[in-house]
This record gives sequence, C-alpha cells and structure tokens, in this order.
Amino acid sequence: MIVAGKGGVGKTTVTAVLARAATEVGRHVLVVELDGKPTLDELVGESSGSDAPIDVLHLSAPEALNEYLQEHGFARMAKRLTKTGVIDVVGTAAPGIDDVVVLGKIKQIERSGVYDLIIVDGPAAGHAVTFLTSASGLGEAARGGPVKAQADEVLELLGDPERCSAILVTLPETTPVNETIETAYALEDEVGIRLAPLVVNGVDQVDGGDLPSEGEVDAALVDVSTDEAAALRAALAFRRSRVEMETEAITRLDQSLPLGLLTLPRIPVAGLSSADIDTLAAALVGDD
Repeated sequence: MIVAGKGGVGKTTVTAVLARAATEVGRHVLVVELDGKPTLDELVGESSGSDAPIDVLHLSAPEALNEYLQEHGFARMAKRLTKTGVIDVVGTAAPGIDDVVVLGKIKQIERSGVYDLIIVDGPAAGHAVTFLTSASGLGEAARGGPVKAQADEVLELLGDPERCSAILVTLPETTPVNETIETAYALEDEVGIRLAPLVVNGVDQVDGGDLPSEGEVDAALVDVSTDEAAALRAALAFRRSRVEMETEAITRLDQSLPLGLLTLPRIPVAGLSSADIDTLAAALVGDD
C-alpha cells in the first residue's frame, strides 16, 4: 500500500495510523520511509494497545541502487560509485531509475512473504504520479537487460490489485481536495493502480447543528465583559464557518471520487505522540 498526499496533509501520520490499525488485527507490518526522516520511528515505536511490533525501513534511492548493483554482479562498480559520490546523481543521468530501484526493493520485500502488509510513506502528491509512472517510462526506453526486467516486474506489482494499492490522504479543505481529485484521476489514467478508500485527516468532530445558537450564546455571556464576549462570538463564528467549509469539501470529494471515505479527527496538539497514533487508529478501525 502506497500512501500519498499533498505536503502538510498528514501523510506520515496516516501511514503510522494505518500501520497501527493493521497490527491491532494481527498483521505483521513493515513501514517504508523514503525521505530519511525519523518521524515514523517515533510514531510507531510504542503502542499501549498492541504487542505486535512494526518494522520501519528507511529506504533511499542511492542505497537501493547500490544494493541493486551489488546483487547483479557490479559490486566493484557500486563501491566506486558510492566512494566518489557519483551514485547520488545517477538518477539525473537516467531519469526514473532511482524511483524504479526503490520500487524494485519494495517489490523484492513483498515477494519474500515475510510481511502481511507493507505500507510505503510515499512522495507528496506532486511527485506521486512520476514516482509511480517511472517504471513504465523506463521499461519503454530500455529494450532489454536487468533494468527492463526490473521495470516490468514493478509494473506487474503496481497493476495487481491483490498486491498493491494507493491510498490518498487529504485535509477537509478546498486546495488539498482539488489536488487529491486531480491526483486520483492521474493515477488511474497513467498508472492503473487500484485506489483504496480516501483518508480525510484532521476533521472537526463537531456537527454544525450541535454548535450553540446566537440566543444561547447571548444568554451564556450575560455576565461576561464586552471584549470577552466579542472574542467568544468571533471564535464561535470561525468554528461554525470552519465546520461548514469542511462539510462542503468532504461532500465534494465523496461525489467526485466514489472510492469511500475514512476520516480521522483533528487532535489539537503541536506534535503527535505514539499514544495519539493509538487514538487515531482506534478511530479509524471504528470508522471502518
């Protein structure tokens, strides 16, 4: 499963939540992180509700390419390229090969059968399409050899709905929803990968009808100073407009992409902890 979404929508958080939810039903899970950040280790490190460990693999293109060369009889070349730093720019010289070797490594792990579920914290939506179409472009450019074989095997993985799917993450806001809709159509048209239900992250759990009316607010603020009352009324107006905006965005997303929706509540903290991930995983399982 490849998780993708516009930067800032909580893609890494959702990756951790999906992993935790899977362990709660007994799955052996591997999370693959592509950006070199330790965030996932912190989010899935400990769980209060499950003893099942979540393995985390940090995978970079240079490392994957180095391993690929060594496995195909080019150990001396790989060592020289790594030592000179040339291996870091191979992706520029051969566009798409860095993404293909990364996907190839994931394919290799998937084929091993060690894990019940592999969740990839994929690139931001803008790069998701090129990341997933790299195998197609490279396969067409290469007439034969191990590179073409690798690209063809990656394409086979991406196109098999029993082995691979993409899950798009968004926020209940206009711009992220617009980009999610565009990305979904691009992935279907250009990649052919199966799209899993969408995840809407950071949803306000209050229904607009449950917010107090103006009369109820006036009654509650009788003994409050004018300035405080004005601030509280402004906060309520903002909350009400926010809920209306979220409702409209979620409705439009559901109508545009009939894939099914999973929602995660907003947790108003500066940085999430593994305990927060447990809370969100429980909400996700309940939503499902």
